[in-house]
Amino acid sequence: MKEITKKIYDADTLIALLAFVTVGFHIYLVFTGLIPNLVSRPLHLALVLPWIFLFPKNKNLSKVSKYIGFVIMVSALLASYYIVSNHLELEDQYGSLEGYTQYIVAIVLIVAVLEAARRAVKLALPLTALIALAYGLFGHYIPGRFGHQEIPLDSFIGTLVIAEGGIYGSLTGISVTVISVFVILGAFVGTGEGGNAFMAISSKLAGRLRGGGAKVSILASAFFGSISGSASANVASTGAFTIPTMKRLGYPPSLAAAVEAVASTGGQIMPPLMGAGAFIMAELLSVKYSTIMAAALFPAILFFFTVWIGVDIFAKKYNLTAMSDEQIPTFKTVLKLSPFFLIPFGVLLLEMLYVGKTPQYSAAIAIFISMALLSVDRDWKFSAKDWFKRFVKASIEASRQISVIASVIICASIIIGVLNITGVGVKLTSEILMLANGQLWIALILTALACLILGMEVPTTAAYIICVSVAGPILQDFGLSPLQAHLFIFWFALLSTITPPVCGTVFIAAGIAQTNWLKVASKAMRLGIGLYIIPVAFIANKYLIFPEQNFLLSFLSFLKISIGLALLSYGLVNDTKTFFVRIFFVLGGLFVVLLPFF
Repeated sequence: MKEITKKIYDADTLIALLAFVTVGFHIYLVFTGLIPNLVSRPLHLALVLPWIFLFPKNKNLSKVSKYIGFVIMVSALLASYYIVSNHLELEDQYGSLEGYTQYIVAIVLIVAVLEAARRAVKLALPLTALIALAYGLFGHYIPGRFGHQEIPLDSFIGTLVIAEGGIYGSLTGISVTVISVFVILGAFVGTGEGGNAFMAISSKLAGRLRGGGAKVSILASAFFGSISGSASANVASTGAFTIPTMKRLGYPPSLAAAVEAVASTGGQIMPPLMGAGAFIMAELLSVKYSTIMAAALFPAILFFFTVWIGVDIFAKKYNLTAMSDEQIPTFKTVLKLSPFFLIPFGVLLLEMLYVGKTPQYSAAIAIFISMALLSVDRDWKFSAKDWFKRFVKASIEASRQISVIASVIICASIIIGVLNITGVGVKLTSEILMLANGQLWIALILTALACLILGMEVPTTAAYIICVSVAGPILQDFGLSPLQAHLFIFWFALLSTITPPVCGTVFIAAGIAQTNWLKVASKAMRLGIGLYIIPVAFIANKYLIFPEQNFLLSFLSFLKISIGLALLSYGLVNDTKTFFVRIFFVLGGLFVVLLPFF
């Protein structure tokens, strides 16, 4: 028994130490001077690998799987060490491998990245990357326009591994320097009383309204999603409270699950984090992060407004009452809890938008404040012991989230690298342009379908990265601004979260509610109609996403679209009305949303 206890203690200690190093490394990078990319990015990968292979969340792996994972991890750690220790020489090779050692290092790293992605997010993404690699290696045998010239093996693999054209490319750089810091912030805010603050504020604001339980879910998901950026994490955390509460208030289980699934999806489009998409978008567009935030804000509010309207209609149909006084926190409780969320969030926005600091620097300052807030409970009583427990928990949670996001981004970077090396992205672009035959709306439909299909197979961030590499230039050729094109693609990459057959948030919410997922998906798609319509709306009403250029026209577009979405939601959700009445509202809503008047 003592030996077992000692093993558990040792494992827990090792996990905690690794978490401290992971968190500390990414915060250190914010304040240190310039570190070569072939040092910081391989170290980032090296810190990610143990969380995937040595300390996975899935404890039910077979002994063979654990052993293979351990061998891959150790080999990849040695390969990463080789990259870091020889980075100066490798930079002078300009992406061309030299000697057997470098070939072994390259193959080990590619295998490790593919397997890490498979273990983190299942098979679809690494399989897509494998197909891309096969195309790069053997595409010169393909006849016709989709073939390419033979690429020397040393140059092809070297560009992907020892240069910055693949796994150590610019997207990995964003994961290292920006996304990881915001993930750490979200973990530290959520681990403390910040998570309870979301629920308390939401319950106080919406608990006494008709359908209060569902509206609390919407607000809580918006608050939590604004810093978590993960739809699945949003459902699992806020849904654990909101879904049982809604069921106790008499909500049909399928409605309770649908509300949480849709509201949680909105976390990936709500600034500031936006599921890591905002930072990647800012990098790809070479614009300030604040520009992305400003562009995304009105569409995100419209999405939650549409869900709110749909919930209100369902509340009328099912006669859903407000939450009871016992379930709504007192003003004193809200006052005690609010600072745990408002202080770090306020400092983040103040530093970033008013002082003018970089997103990562602003987030790092907010992290230190969140760390300090872990030392007090909701009654503002200090406890060093509780602080350490919360600090360990937050560090581990942040490290696990970083590992999953990094696995996705680094694997997707292989695909982007192959697209760039072979030039197939340009060929696909020209094919879609030909199919669109000069018609913007056909190009939009083709792009939306591609995003939906790809989003069903790979995580949102990866789907966005891949789709925007191919379809982004197409939409810009049709006259859309780069920001319009990128936001359109990012929104449609999200569709699979509530659209069958994949609909990940629906499955999680249905599991919590213990109900049929198809019923949940049916209601979720009606509640989440904004996810399908709003991207088209900001193409037809371009001022919506440019409040910095003309706030008045942007706000007027916002009001017009909100009216149209309310009509549309009424027609789709209110099944107590006749078919023709509902069609009238749907068509009227679409007309108002899509008709530009500026």
